Amino acid sequence: MSSETDKPENIIASSAVAQGNWISLFDGKSLTGWHSYGKSTAGEAWKVEDGVLRLDAASAKEGGDLLTDDSYENFHLKLDWKISQNGNSGIIFYLKDEPAQYQQTWETGLEMQVLDNEGHPDAKIPKHRAGDLYDLISSSEETVKPAGEWNQAEIISNNGLLELYLNGTKVVTTTLWDDNWKKMVAESKFSSMPDFGTYKTGKIALQDHGDDVWFKNIMIKRL
Repeated sequence: MSSETDKPENIIASSAVAQGNWISLFDGKSLTGWHSYGKSTAGEAWKVEDGVLRLDAASAKEGGDLLTDDSYENFHLKLDWKISQNGNSGIIFYLKDEPAQYQQTWETGLEMQVLDNEGHPDAKIPKHRAGDLYDLISSSEETVKPAGEWNQAEIISNNGLLELYLNGTKVVTTTLWDDNWKKMVAESKFSSMPDFGTYKTGKIALQDHGDDVWFKNIMIKRL
């Protein structure tokens, strides 16, 4: 029996949008609504193929982290992703789109890790595995599928309550911006980045980590 993520590309997103409340962030045909960090348009290494958004890591063209044109505060994001063998990527959110001030999206934005747990060396590091809130919180259980297979990720952030889901299972729950959050950040690799995890509204990005990665059914609901 096929799963939801095996359905024809972007059918799920189109159906959800038709039912109201959800906003499709990817039309399956173009990169309208997206731009690469520090650019006004999407880098040419980001391609649309058969209704799927793909980072062609082998391309001689520039990619860069791919950002939504719009910013979001309280939201429910859904998307499907698959990663190449030994690959690494991420879904970054609440990032400040100010490349003159911040060289990288992850200097401000939080990341839900996208990873081949079986092949990428980052998987050996706690809090760096697929579904983790990168370098901050490990998944409560691992539901990720192997490289080359589709996963459904959900990020729900509402008035400081953050929940991450992978393939229908809640894997991370935390409260943003309180004293415990500040302590957790201070004990992470982001401790030297004073604005990391401080913004309560921001862009959403799909990370260019130099590996092939695919996304589809990208949709969001403002809460």
